[in-house]
Amino acid sequence: MSSRVRLTLALATGAVLGVGITLTHGVFAEKQAPSSDTLPLKDLQAFVEILNRVKSDYVEPVSDDKLLENAVRGMLAGLDPHSSYLDKDEFKDMNTTTTGKFGGLGIEVQMKDGLVFVVSPIDDTPAAKAGIQSGDFIVKINEDTVRGLSLKEAVDKMRGDPGSKVSLTVLRQSADKPLVFDMKRDTINVASARGKLLEPGYGYLRVSQFTATTGKLVLEELKKIKKDGDLRGLVLDLRNNPGGVLNAAVDVSDAFIDKGQVVSIKGRDPDSNRVFNATPGDELSGRPLVVLVNGGSASAAEIVAGALQDTRRAVIVGSKTFGKGSVQTILPLANDSAIKITTARYYTPSGRSIQAEGIEPDISFQPVKISKADGDPFEGIREKEADLKGRLDNTDAAKADAAKKADAKATADKIAADEQSLAENDYQLYEALNLLKGLTIARGY
Repeated sequence: MSSRVRLTLALATGAVLGVGITLTHGVFAEKQAPSSDTLPLKDLQAFVEILNRVKSDYVEPVSDDKLLENAVRGMLAGLDPHSSYLDKDEFKDMNTTTTGKFGGLGIEVQMKDGLVFVVSPIDDTPAAKAGIQSGDFIVKINEDTVRGLSLKEAVDKMRGDPGSKVSLTVLRQSADKPLVFDMKRDTINVASARGKLLEPGYGYLRVSQFTATTGKLVLEELKKIKKDGDLRGLVLDLRNNPGGVLNAAVDVSDAFIDKGQVVSIKGRDPDSNRVFNATPGDELSGRPLVVLVNGGSASAAEIVAGALQDTRRAVIVGSKTFGKGSVQTILPLANDSAIKITTARYYTPSGRSIQAEGIEPDISFQPVKISKADGDPFEGIREKEADLKGRLDNTDAAKADAAKKADAKATADKIAADEQSLAENDYQLYEALNLLKGLTIARGY
């Protein structure tokens, strides 16, 4: 690969443990060498002087390679939270991520206030199973404090062979003391999309991140859901989705949008400017769509939510998203390393940038925990029409087959029990399902 070929990043928000970051839509045209502006000679002379002073006076010997790599890392890290230097191993890890299979804990992180900030855990990974949550601050890795470490150093400490153990100490806003999570590292095989019926006619599609195969998986999962019966509407769950491949975000949006713009990216370099449009066809044929988001929904997930919101194709519910609206480009270097640098911002179909703003849901659903009530205190006391003396009988009911009535009641009871369980386990999804039912009734589906 030419050292001057550009690869555009998947809009991921930070670093995925064991992975690095992800590629987006592929290879752009060869980048021309930058014009030669006047170099700041005095500043360069100061840099060389500092380099020589460190080499001669630092308490221990440091190689030229190490000093120069540290200088490059510092230069890029000082630009913004998403620009960085990738050594050979990091660059290799980043390419591996697009397959959705990698080693580590399965957690998206970035540096914030000198601590490792959890953007979101990835579904069905050690981090998610242990209870790591979006918004947690990692303060210790095993017995080592995080403060003072770079993001790379912290990530390196959390990486390791599958099966090896690691302990994370985190601060959580809702907890009055630090929480300790003991985990085993694992090889992460992420099924980035999975679907099911919540109940007859109402589908659920979970997209946990955007890899190179997510667009295809979404279509396959929708096909499976439709086989289970007539689909009246769908809940698309993008909560705690840290982002990923740009093309996958476009493909998922395109699955539900029949025409028009999905997203555009704009930067200083004209080669960075692109517009992505939907192709004809809607997998739901216009049926209602509700999209669940939260503070862990970032980057590529925000592209999907923004596109569906701006085109009025879906109702966005949940809480405000993360707010990463920038595009990173990977520039491979001759020594098999690379630099990741922010080159553009992306814009929703209406032309808005969500950088550092996030997407406000159309309807806010805050996560709450509910429990089953003891029951209706008036059950068995409150009279119904059927209890009144001299009532009129329902002749249709008298003619109805008793077995069919019993089956219908059993089905209704099961749906009620499932709804109760859903409300207790995931209240936001429960409310999203109720909204979806209302939309399908109002629109006549």
